Amino acid sequence: MNSPSTQFVTSRRMGVFEPIHQISMWDESFRSSGNFNASASMILDEDAKLDNQSEDASHGILGPSSKYDQEATKPTDKVQRRLAQNREAARKSRMRKKAYVQQLETSRLKLIQLEQELDRVKQQGVYIGGGLDTNPLGFSGTINSGITTFEMEYGHWVEEQNRQICELGSALDARISDVELRFLVDNGMSHYFELFSMKSTAAKADVFYVMSGMWKTSAERFFSWIGGFRPSELLKVLQPHLDPLTDQQLLDVHNLRQSCQQAEDALSQGMDKLQHTLAETVAAGQLGEGSYVPQMAIAMERLEALVSFVTQADHLRRETLQQMSRILTTRQAARGLLALGGYFHRLRALSSLWAARPREPA
Repeated sequence: MNSPSTQFVTSRRMGVFEPIHQISMWDESFRSSGNFNASASMILDEDAKLDNQSEDASHGILGPSSKYDQEATKPTDKVQRRLAQNREAARKSRMRKKAYVQQLETSRLKLIQLEQELDRVKQQGVYIGGGLDTNPLGFSGTINSGITTFEMEYGHWVEEQNRQICELGSALDARISDVELRFLVDNGMSHYFELFSMKSTAAKADVFYVMSGMWKTSAERFFSWIGGFRPSELLKVLQPHLDPLTDQQLLDVHNLRQSCQQAEDALSQGMDKLQHTLAETVAAGQLGEGSYVPQMAIAMERLEALVSFVTQADHLRRETLQQMSRILTTRQAARGLLALGGYFHRLRALSSLWAARPREPA
């Protein structure tokens, strides 16, 4: 074993190895006093001196002591108090972060609502503001995917109707057989039925859009009734193109017109009642903080009835066309479809002429 004079001891603070020849002074103190406590105090004093000497000797090499040792010498109560303050600060930080995230989510929802309202205003502005009917079909450019699909399909529908009108006119001029003519009449009827089916799907996407007739041109909307033509009025327009009619045919057409008027009156009264009830419901409701009160939920449920009104109105239009097809002969029905298609074509042309009319400078 190495003698005490050759051993080394590690300084607690600086990690510096020093010869322990100074321990001889501690041995002399033990022997002189024989008191362990006194010797212990002397050891601490000498140890402190050794630390100070080591620190002074190595200060230029290793720099000041670390803050970790300073913190370790602090009383326990101060450390606990500091930990408690850190926990409280962390808790408040989490609460502020949660409130900020909730505020961002609320702002996002409000932004979506504003964008939807802006789209509706822009949609209405296409027809109310300047530059009316620059699009001959009156498309609105709405971002609703269901309505966008309907607008595209309706554009193709109008093109096909124009083609069928030309084909039907040529067939009547060529005096083809009734069998061939009936085939064209059935195709023309099915084409209108296809439109009613398209409108039913579009009404589920946006019933206000369909009912307002925004997919039509301005002149067509002027005569619009629940998103389409009024059957009784259309019979009056078409009847002169159907002559000559037999007495029985005249009676059947008259009865059909009366039946149409009664059904139209019933639907119109139902619409008026729904509008009145809906207005009262909306007027009684209040907008709550971040959500709608129950009155608005009731109003939303009642708006579902509008889809039913559009469906019933188109059903009446479909039944009217079918009844007229039964009353008329094949050639009369062909002339009726030709007159009906020509009527809508002229309304669209009138809308384009009105939009392109010269205007006096303001």
